[in-house]
Amino acid sequence: MHINLNNGTYFRYLETARIDWIRSIGVEPTPGGEGMVIVNAFCNFYRQIEYPGNVRIKMYVSDPGRTTFESWATMVREDAPDVVRAAGGATTIWVDFPKQKALALPDWLRTLVSD
Repeated sequence: MHINLNNGTYFRYLETARIDWIRSIGVEPTPGGEGMVIVNAFCNFYRQIEYPGNVRIKMYVSDPGRTTFESWATMVREDAPDVVRAAGGATTIWVDFPKQKALALPDWLRTLVSD
């Protein structure tokens, strides 16, 4: 029996990939300091992903602005890696959490998302 993934699951997978990437660059949640917040997220559904199966997500970052950058991701099944099942992304903003105010991207992050 095959079950199609719920649309919310696609967003969960995309968010997990973003969090894994954020941690891989050394940024951990710091509620008393600065960090990243998603301000807009989207997902385009091209083909259903059936359960069970393994999903592979490739993530990219680009387009740094003064306070934001974009992340993009494609989602495929491992057994059909040439068929994009969904693609999504998010606008991420750098903030001062206590002040709840946008800040300019740190230089190190701007350099990272510019490459």
